[in-house]
Amino acid sequence: MEIRLWGMVTAVVGAGAVPSAPGRAKSLLACLAWQPGQLVPDELLIERIWDDRLPADPQDALYTCAKRLRRSLAAGGGRADRLARHRGGYLLDAPPRSVDIHRFRSLVRQAQLARDRAAAAFLYERALKITHGVPLADVESAWADRIRQALEQERLSAELAAAGAWLDCGHHRELVPELARLAAHHPLNEEVARLLMRALHRSGQPAAALAQYRRIRDELAEELGVDPGPGLRAAYEELLALGQQRCAPALGR
Repeated sequence: MEIRLWGMVTAVVGAGAVPSAPGRAKSLLACLAWQPGQLVPDELLIERIWDDRLPADPQDALYTCAKRLRRSLAAGGGRADRLARHRGGYLLDAPPRSVDIHRFRSLVRQAQLARDRAAAAFLYERALKITHGVPLADVESAWADRIRQALEQERLSAELAAAGAWLDCGHHRELVPELARLAAHHPLNEEVARLLMRALHRSGQPAAALAQYRRIRDELAEELGVDPGPGLRAAYEELLALGQQRCAPALGR
């Protein structure tokens, strides 16, 4: 069984998706898949699923969710006993590799440890192919909101790490459109700007690289009242020193 938390929460058995768990049962699946193989106490599950909008009998409501989730898993050809009850909590009996988010993280860790930059870039790309859509897209709770925010940041970090690895391999011009897209979505992110400056300069567009620095410098001042950090300033100063040289060393090396 495979569980997907990127996008709509889905369980997949073989080539087919398990019938969608109804209502809060899907939230229960998300909570347990977030910590596969670990016992999650009833109190924590109730908090994550209902926030402060508790049903009249939270314990009974949780039991009903578990029953519906088991029924859904069984209907899709999965094993209902993967949802196990132990010592005041529930456990999803599944290895981390069966959950897309944990596969994503495993690939990112492998990329971080890779000694070869091309190998690292390919591992980051494999990880990013897992990240389709908004995480937990059909789960509504404060807990899900926190998870979404954290995972979007993890995805961005992986995108930037992948871009850095590809730039180290000499893929400058090819990275400009993707980094420009990231800069449009994250206009105050200094690492995005630094990588875009590097890609622009190394692809023969030094004026555009300087313009990118001026843009984020002005937006940081206007939106946050701060100056660029030391890393971005150093990249800018290096770019100035390199001038119009197209074959200069990569920024930020």
